[in-house]
Order: sequence, then structure tokens, then C-alpha cells
Amino acid sequence: MKRLISIGLLIALMPATVWAQALVESVRSFSEAEKTRIVFDLNAAAEHRMFTLENPDRIVLDLKNAKLASGAVEPPADAGPVSRIRSAPRDGGLRVVFDLVAKAEVSSFELAPSGNRGHRVVLDLAHSGDAAPIPTPTPTRQREEFVVAIDAGHGGKDPGAIGAGGTREKDVVLAVAKRLANRINAVDGLRAVLIRDGDYFIALRERTRRARDANAELFISLHADAFNDRRVKGSSVFILSQTGASSEMGRILAQRENAAHRIGSVTLHDKDEQVASVIMDLSRAVTIEESMGVAEVIRGELARVGDVHGQNVEQAGFAVLKSLDMPSILVELAFISNPDEERRLRSTAYQEQLATGLLQGIRRHVSQQNPAFAMGDGQHVVQRGDTLSQIANRYRVSIDALRQANGIGNDMLTVGRTLQIP
Repeated sequence: MKRLISIGLLIALMPATVWAQALVESVRSFSEAEKTRIVFDLNAAAEHRMFTLENPDRIVLDLKNAKLASGAVEPPADAGPVSRIRSAPRDGGLRVVFDLVAKAEVSSFELAPSGNRGHRVVLDLAHSGDAAPIPTPTPTRQREEFVVAIDAGHGGKDPGAIGAGGTREKDVVLAVAKRLANRINAVDGLRAVLIRDGDYFIALRERTRRARDANAELFISLHADAFNDRRVKGSSVFILSQTGASSEMGRILAQRENAAHRIGSVTLHDKDEQVASVIMDLSRAVTIEESMGVAEVIRGELARVGDVHGQNVEQAGFAVLKSLDMPSILVELAFISNPDEERRLRSTAYQEQLATGLLQGIRRHVSQQNPAFAMGDGQHVVQRGDTLSQIANRYRVSIDALRQANGIGNDMLTVGRTLQIP
């Protein structure tokens, strides 16, 4: 391999605020027997930070003040120990995570424009001597399958919260979970796994174990809880808090949900030390950041379906969210203690609307993680407040293409109409 020499990096020392946001235009990779090089081609300079994580082995690259061009990160065709590349916006910049099939020593550096090449950030991975054999990718599919684990809360002897009209939380969340799974499985490249598909009890730790066994890349736990004030309403989205609940309601709800593991005579006493150490691990911090990203997206989509509670994504110590290796969120679909929301939760039409909002959020999250995922194919169910321009921007298609595909003569849309996305 021809050795690349770093030159003139004074521009990299300038504050990021003086730059326009850099665009990652492509990601290239090539390997030799003992080393793999991955090159990020950018249209402007961008500072970077790189670190590694273990169990599982990963490399994390943060690019400050940068964003990703559509289709820039494809499944690596020649990237040595790298099995997959994931990405997501973070703090005005871009975070890229490289999943490894074998441990590798890594170094990184920046290159200024030279010849016909522009700004670059380069990662060099030195393969360890005891590394496992690198599998040869098989281009049998255009994209990898993204697995979503859907956890319908409670079940069996644990009914969850019960509304004044007798509606049981375990029943309505299972109904929404099944509708969401059907919608996910109808999208090419997505696959749903139901943690429970019937009325039976599963301990909290068993729920996350089943998700891991299914190789899930996203865990969503669905609930419809109660609160002591029957006026409280709206959907809420929670992620794990490392320090404590972000609201009094979050603390109360977490205490109620965490107590459910005792119903099945299963305790967590023997896991306290392990859980504490995992929470302190940097891997957990990265997972929480990824969880916040998907939670914000899904909360935004639920706001298009109905009311949302509070101003932001909430954080609380839900035991079911303490997964080390996948983004995990808990969604309170509505408050079953609110009479109006209890009636809506029993409506199949509202259950479909909730499933649609969750699906749209999942699709947006997946496209951010991997722009090679074709957001343009499929369907969109018009929600309250939708406009043609918003839908076109979301799916990265033109307004004219939307009009032509659906025979729309003006910008008026009917809530509930299914649009074909070209």
C-alpha cells in the first residue's frame, strides 16, 4: 500500500464555528493482509475524535460539524474486520460506529486536499494476529435486514394499569405491538420480532435477552400506564437515565414497571453488581446516546398522531431499558387513566395511527443510521398536519413525483389517506 503522508493541518486547528458544515461525500475502504484503511472523503475540513469499545468490539468516530450525504455509507465490501457501519447525527456533527468481527488496533488522522483528493479523515486498522477469519461479504441483498424488537409490556398474571372502563394495559399494548409488527414486516429491509405474541408473563431481563437472541438492533417497549391525576394525557418516550429520572412522573412510572419482575418470582439481587458496572461502562453511554436519537425521532412522529406529554424525551431507570448492545426506548402510548385516552386506546383506528407513527419514526431512524436504506420505497399514511413538502423532504423525493404517483392535483391531503412513495 502506498504510504499517505499528512500535510498542512493548520486548518484543522481552526474553531469549527468558522466552517460551513462539512459533508461526508463517500466512504472508501481497502484491505491488505495485516491492515485495513477506511477513508472518509469530505468537501470541507472537519475535526474528528476516535475511540474504541469492547464487548462487543466497536470503533467510534465523531466528526464535528459534519453531516452525511445520502448513500455515502454503504455496507463495506472490503473493510477487513468491519462487519457493519452505522451512523447518526450527534451534537451538530456526525457519529459513525464500526461494528467489528475481530479486535483491531486503530489509528486515525486528517488529510488536507492534495491532487484530485479533497479533505479526508483516515482510519488505519491493524489486524490482530489471533483475529477470527474475516467473512467474505456475499452481495445477495442490496441492504442488510434491520431487526426491531417490539416488547408489549406486562402480560399474563400482570395486567399492568387498568382504566376506569376496565381496559387492561397488557391488552391494548399487545394489540398495538401486533399492528406495528405487521407494518414493519411489510417494509423491505425491516423485520419485527415480538417479544410476546400472546397473553403470558415474561420477566424484564428475559425480554431483553430475547431481543439480543434475535439480533435486534432496536428495542421498543410499549406501555399505556396510569397516573394519579386523571387529567394527564399524551404519549411519552423514555430512555434509560444513568443518574435518575428526569421528572417525578418518570420516577413513579419506573418504580411501577420495575416491580413487575417480582410477579414471576424473579429477582435482580444477583445482578445488581453487574448492572451497576454495565451502567458505568462507556458502552452504555454510547447506547444511551443512540437511544436518545431514536427517541427524539419517534416522539416527533407521535406528536403528529396525537398529544404528547411534556416538552422532551424523558429519562428514567426502567430496568427493561438496561441493554448494553442496542438502542432501547420505552413508549407510553397514552395514559389509560385518562378517560378520553382510554376510549381511544380501545379503538382499532387509533391503534393503527399509533402503529403508523411508530413505524415512521423507525424508518427515519434506520435511514439516519444507514442512508443506503431506501426510504423512498413504500407507503405513507397521511397524519394530522402533514403537507406535501414535508412528506417529500422526509422520503427524499420531489413534490412533483409525489403528485404524479398519487394523482394529486393540489396540495390538499386527507388524513388517513395512504400515499405511494415513488
